[in-house]
Amino acid sequence: MSSLFGTGRASSSLSPQDAQAKKQQIMTEVTNQLALANAQELITKVNEKCFVRCISKPAATTTPNDEACLMRCTDRYLEAFNLISQKYVQRVQQERQGLAALPQV
Repeated sequence: MSSLFGTGRASSSLSPQDAQAKKQQIMTEVTNQLALANAQELITKVNEKCFVRCISKPAATTTPNDEACLMRCTDRYLEAFNLISQKYVQRVQQERQGLAALPQV
């Protein structure tokens, strides 16, 4: 794997453009895998939290009240998740801008 990051014999056969493309491909794959893991965790958390809150007596079917509760709970959880995600992204961007504004040594 060291050849992926520019060390070792195999890296000498890659042009700078190819190395950059490979790096970008790896970064994209990692980003996709993280997004998938985050989505899976979100679904798991929603299921856990909303099931505990809305289903008082597990049965073969859900009641209309259970379904309405599950819908409201899911909507609230997703709204909160989106709000927190937006604020987090804003904060990271502000920190990056602050670091970029610092003089380089």
